[in-house]
Formats: sequence, C-alpha cells, structure tokens
Amino acid sequence: MECMFPGERAAFAAIADTLRGAAKVSVVAHVKPDADAVGSACGLAAGLRRIGVDADVFIGQTYPHPANLATVPGVDEITYGASLPGDGLVVTVDCASLDRTGLLADSIAADRERVIVIDHHETNPGFGATNLVIDSESTTTIIRELLRHLRVDLDEEIAYCLYAGLVTDTGNFRWGTPRMHVLAAELMTYGLDTRQIALDLMDSMSALDLRIMGSVLADMQTFREKGLTVSIIAIPAEALARMSQTAVESIIEYARALQGSDVGVVFKQQAPRYWAVSLRSSVIDVSQVAKALGGGGHIPAAGYSAHGTQDMITRELLGALRTL
Repeated sequence: MECMFPGERAAFAAIADTLRGAAKVSVVAHVKPDADAVGSACGLAAGLRRIGVDADVFIGQTYPHPANLATVPGVDEITYGASLPGDGLVVTVDCASLDRTGLLADSIAADRERVIVIDHHETNPGFGATNLVIDSESTTTIIRELLRHLRVDLDEEIAYCLYAGLVTDTGNFRWGTPRMHVLAAELMTYGLDTRQIALDLMDSMSALDLRIMGSVLADMQTFREKGLTVSIIAIPAEALARMSQTAVESIIEYARALQGSDVGVVFKQQAPRYWAVSLRSSVIDVSQVAKALGGGGHIPAAGYSAHGTQDMITRELLGALRTL
C-alpha cells in the first residue's frame, strides 16, 4: 500500500524517528472517548510495544469508557485519572484542543516540549511541540501511516483498533475519500469480522434506548436562520445518563440525515446549565460555527461546549449562524 499522505512523508518520518528512540511514551486519548480516540491510542501503543518502546494509554477522566467500546483491543488497559508519568514523551491522539485532554491538560501544558499532537481535526491549534494535524477520515488513518513509518507489522488486534476508528468516523463509510476504502480493504486482510465490529460499535441498542430515543426525538425543535433550517434535538441529563453511547451517536446521525434540515444540532446536557453540542451539516461549514463558540471539528461535523439554559444556548447558536 502506497503512502496515504505523500505530502507529509518528512513529518511522519521525523515523528517515527523520535518515537523509535523514546524510552517511554504516554499516549493520551480525549475525554468521553469514541472509537477513533480509543482505536488510535490503543493501536499506536500496541505498535510501539511491538518495536520495544514502553507505551501506555491514558484518558483524563475518572470514569471508564462507554460499554460499546469494550471489544476494542487494549481498552481494558487504559489508565484513567489526572496524572501522567513525569518522564518520556506524551502523544495526544484525536484531541482537537488541549481541553479535550481533560484532567491531564495542566500537566500537558506545563511540559509542552515533550508533547506530540496527532489529530485529524482541521481546527486543532497545535498545542504540542510537534503537531501532526492532517484532515483525514479518522485519526486511526493517520496512525496507520505512522505505524508504516515505524516499520510495525500489523496484526489482527492492531487492525481492529484502526478499523474501529475508520468505520465509526466515516459513518460506516458514508462520507470520506477513496482512501478510506483502500485502508479498509487492507485492514480486512487481517481476518476482521467487520459485520460484528459494526454491531458492537454502532448498532447494538436496548429496548430502553429505543424508548428514550423516541421521547427525545419527539421534542425536536426547528428554527429558520439566515435561510437555513436548523433542527435541534436536546437530550436532558437524566435521559443521557440512561442511554448507551450507541444510542446517543444514533441521535446525532439522525440530526445529520433529517430531510429538509440544513443544520442538525444535538444538545447533550452534562450537568445543570452545561451542555456538549454536536453540529452536523452538508450545506455549511459547521467547524467555523463551532470555532466561533469555542469548539472545533470538521466541515460537516463539529462540536463545542455551552453554558446556560437550553433557550440561552439556542439563541447563542442561532446568533453564531447569523454571522456566517
């Protein structure tokens, strides 16, 4: 398989040389991890161990990963909390900004010179001493190329990690470039049960999930702003606590696919007056909307955090759309 990012060969080679010479590497995935975050982190850590580098995965939160990620190889070895080893390199993966490293942000910011940032979000400001930020289907796509430069031979477990991020971040290959199919074809040669992976990561929901989803979707609101139809779905904290991550992601995809809607929005209430906001659109660049509100992401998919009542954050969002 040829280099997937031919314009970045020198950057990949330099980072590979640095990692190969490290005695220890702490790989950091973002808080509230998804399959791309966990797959990137666990895949890279496994690859580094294959070439004799001591590598472990960390996430800056006190609670574990969502249940739908349980089948990703290496996920049970992740360390959760607020501390990192004081020695060695730190590699953040799929963290679009420093705050996405959660409880580890202060220690990462305090020792920036040992930090390598690897990410596929265009809005990433580059908070490490070395930053490899490439617009691509998933961060696992970038990790695959890095493993090639590290001369790591893939196996079924590493391939699973990489495929997990690829299949979920492309919406089961509904958006992306031809590169995603080339990479998927390569990863499938390692014996992956792709049907089961999709079921485990994206399709498995309970009857309770479906009931809660129905009540949440029934309360959808629609607004018109600057010629755009904006559909907003709010998930209250009580409902969010009872839903699986798979169900939450499904609601976000419904917001994207809703007929007649130009911008799909999901408000996820994390605490009183605190919300995580997901934006989806095939009409406008929602990464710019998210950036204006303190977040970031990609052209069709982005997010940010908001404080206030649902009415307040709705007005704030519509105001940001008005300035486009």
